[in-house]
Amino acid sequence: MKTLLFAFSFFMSLTCVIAQNESSSETLKITLPSTYKKANLVKEIEIPLASGSDTLLSDLPDIKAEYWDTTVYNPYKNIAVTEFPINITFSDSTYASPVPHEKVITSRYGWRRGRPHKGIDIDLVTGDSVVSILDGVVRFARYSRGHGKTVVVRHFNGLETTYAHLSHIAVKANDTLKKGQYLGKGGNTGRSTGSHLHLVTSYKGEYIHPEYLFNFDATNTIRSKDLWVTHKWTRTTYHSSRGLAKLTLFNTKEEALASLEKQRKVYVVRKGDTLSRISKRNRTSIASICRTNKIKRTSTLRIGQKLILEL
Repeated sequence: MKTLLFAFSFFMSLTCVIAQNESSSETLKITLPSTYKKANLVKEIEIPLASGSDTLLSDLPDIKAEYWDTTVYNPYKNIAVTEFPINITFSDSTYASPVPHEKVITSRYGWRRGRPHKGIDIDLVTGDSVVSILDGVVRFARYSRGHGKTVVVRHFNGLETTYAHLSHIAVKANDTLKKGQYLGKGGNTGRSTGSHLHLVTSYKGEYIHPEYLFNFDATNTIRSKDLWVTHKWTRTTYHSSRGLAKLTLFNTKEEALASLEKQRKVYVVRKGDTLSRISKRNRTSIASICRTNKIKRTSTLRIGQKLILEL
């Protein structure tokens, strides 16, 4: 009988305390019934509460209002809807690591073996869990040519992240995901030479260099809550998949527009130089060198020849 009375009293105390603390997200205090306030019992229990988000779903933008297609990988294809520079804002300063271990990048965003590589490759073992790096809604969850089993999540700032070459898809289109929520298992499906996660970031169809937005180290930090993205960070021809180009963040529109004034450098070819060596040494792409100087990748370089480099 005493047990039933205690249980009832405890439940009533808990209900009252919750009602009193419904606007608080710090701690929950429970006072035990006076009948059981013995010397060897704790008279008051304090339980920490997990703080929830202050943002209501009704306050979030309707990210499904435009170009929401759950059957097409890129619904913006062949549609010019973006003006440069692009402004990307974040409500948080960190993201969730897409893989449960150290992020080892095996291939970066840029020109690779004569083709554009529009994302970064992160090493993993088939079967490793893959999670969404930010809150969002699943727009695409199916097999995609080249990418294999693929999940695309559109986030509330308009950014989309793609998780490709998965071995298993655990979500479906229109599912709402929280940051760090499981969406599938890593793998080697599609056009892939080994198990890895191909991570793509894009905004309204414009692919953006993921490392311009995120630090892929142990800090899991977003580079800035307010970023302006220029053409340079959306074109693979400006980058090499073997290394990260010099990173200059633009936090205002004025800074981004000022950067569009191309900086040029005259380079004099030396003995032993190749287009590959020159591009690496000057942090520019072979494609950019060829385009600016109107030469081909197969062109023979001469000692003393002057090349214009756009940096």
